[in-house]
Amino acid sequence: MESVTRYLDWLISFFGTEASLSKSAASAALTILAGTIFWFIAKRILTLLENNADLLKRIQVKRELFAVLRKITGIVLIWMVGVIWIRLFHITAVEKMFHAVLIVIAATPIKSLLLIVLGYLEQNLAARTETNLDNIVIDLLNKFSGAIVYATAVVIALDVMGVNVMPFIAGAGVMGVAVGFAAKDTLSNLIAGILLIIDRPFEIGDRIEVWSAPAGSATWGDVIDIGLRATRIKTTDNIVVIIPNNEIMTRDIVNYTILSSSIRVRVNIGIAYDADIAKAKQLIIQAAQTADWILAHPAPKVVVRNFGDSSVGLQLRVWIQDARKRMDTISHVTDTVKTVFDQNGIEIPYPKRDITIVRHPPVPSRPKKDTPAP
Repeated sequence: MESVTRYLDWLISFFGTEASLSKSAASAALTILAGTIFWFIAKRILTLLENNADLLKRIQVKRELFAVLRKITGIVLIWMVGVIWIRLFHITAVEKMFHAVLIVIAATPIKSLLLIVLGYLEQNLAARTETNLDNIVIDLLNKFSGAIVYATAVVIALDVMGVNVMPFIAGAGVMGVAVGFAAKDTLSNLIAGILLIIDRPFEIGDRIEVWSAPAGSATWGDVIDIGLRATRIKTTDNIVVIIPNNEIMTRDIVNYTILSSSIRVRVNIGIAYDADIAKAKQLIIQAAQTADWILAHPAPKVVVRNFGDSSVGLQLRVWIQDARKRMDTISHVTDTVKTVFDQNGIEIPYPKRDITIVRHPPVPSRPKKDTPAP
């Protein structure tokens, strides 16, 4: 900044340090004109680059970058013109305040630029590496980039104004301890959210089991957002369940799609004891093969699971290519098996109770004995 300021002082000295008011006004007007011309030139260049951004496929430039560059260019021009005006009219009393305000204003486009750079790194660098460390760092920076940039801008602005920031930092530390005790549940969820990002037991789009779903509704859904305080899961009933991260970290997480979208589905089927087990197995496999989403490899398999009170328990085991069709698979197989069993005389038993009523002949009554009088 000192070198830039010296350059601006050189520009001002071109008009003379002891310039008259009229000459200072003329110089100020000339400065505004030069800044406006430079702004139109820079805007024109950025517009041309934006219109030809599709040609830059090698570096994959995002169009949002040009809007951020326009804002940064405008802030730089305002800063240069403002400094020249302050030096020309000798109002240096507000110079530090002017620098501090522009630093805080510049924090917004800088944060946007940082997010664009992080997105570029995530797409072109992190996705090509074998480790997850860079993905974790980029995710954390995406979450905290706004707080980091704005806090840094405020500290720099206070330092430019000559304010000693150490007492504020110390006070913030004491206040942080007090707030930590008062909001321990929120901080616990915040730490749990960071651990979820680091450990990655699930990601956005994964199908997981939902243990806190409303009674009578679907018990699994897709992760739609992993926040620092809570995670949002949309069930198959289109209900969004918001679960605090601290609660998630204390529960077993069942993830159906963390490895792949293919899972094995088990369907329990009971047949009568006098039914032909081999024929029943063949019919069940034929019923499973009618669904086009059930994989042929590994092939469907039927095993004898147990012997129940009134039935032989069979279990169909099939692999499906989409975990989200688990319930559709169970419904389709159950419906089809019932139909083919009825057509082929295979009985699906249900609990029965045989009641036998035994009638005994009436017992003849005995005559009463007369008791002698006393």
